[in-house]
Amino acid sequence: MRLSIFEKAVLEATRKIPFGRVTTYGEISRIIGRRRASRAVGNALNKNPYSPIVPCHRVVKSNGKIGGFNKGIKAKVKMLASEGIKVRDGRIFDFQKLFYHF
Repeated sequence: MRLSIFEKAVLEATRKIPFGRVTTYGEISRIIGRRRASRAVGNALNKNPYSPIVPCHRVVKSNGKIGGFNKGIKAKVKMLASEGIKVRDGRIFDFQKLFYHF
């Protein structure tokens, strides 16, 4: 699979999210210099060929909601739970505490 420069930048930033932490699509778009591209970040992560090495399951919406996942929401919640991240009513519990700033 050939990746664009943008997709490579998204995956490289996502790879840096530590175990047990989450960040947002917007935070990734900010760190790669494309502040208004959070939707495009989500699209790039949906095609992530390196999951779970590139932990796209750790990327959520800016309001703490889970967001999408190419393997399904249940799989995303399960992967997050395996890292000790709790999800309640479709949101990350203690979102601000677990939020990873680059």
